[in-house]
Amino acid sequence: MFYATKQNKYIVEGTAFELDGEMFPAGWLNQASQDLKDKYGLVEVIATNSPEDPRFFWVSETLDREYLTYTNIPKDFATLKSDWISQVKSSAYSLLQPTDYIDLRNLRDPNYKQDWMIWREGVRTTSTNLTLAITDANDIFELIAIVTQIEWPKDPDAIIVETQTQTQTQNQVQNQLV
Repeated sequence: MFYATKQNKYIVEGTAFELDGEMFPAGWLNQASQDLKDKYGLVEVIATNSPEDPRFFWVSETLDREYLTYTNIPKDFATLKSDWISQVKSSAYSLLQPTDYIDLRNLRDPNYKQDWMIWREGVRTTSTNLTLAITDANDIFELIAIVTQIEWPKDPDAIIVETQTQTQTQNQVQNQLV
């Protein structure tokens, strides 16, 4: 975005615009030299800071001539923690629900799909550990560090697909070398 100092207006790249009765095509700003931009009093808008993650902050922006400033106001910490705990539990439920039958079948046959039983326990453990970590978070930045690093266990089918893909890639590389 550019600021037209003489007209006190903003011009967005890729759009046609008018300055002092003169029309400029949509791509003009991208192609114009710095000398031409200077001639028309066009300066690029510069951000004085960065916006924070809008999942955790209320972000607004203020334009003051050629300066763009972001105001980042943290959202209510207790509400964020509660919302993220709900999201973790919902994610765990969504992961586990399609394989709930395995728990029931495993009651009759303890060896039934043991790899899936281990995975299901991993999902439950991950959910519990995340819930505890979120509960124990002391500030918004600690919360952000926790929830942006969530990694759920991969189910046995995903592991098989990954292994097959790796094997295929290795075979392709070996075939290219031969």
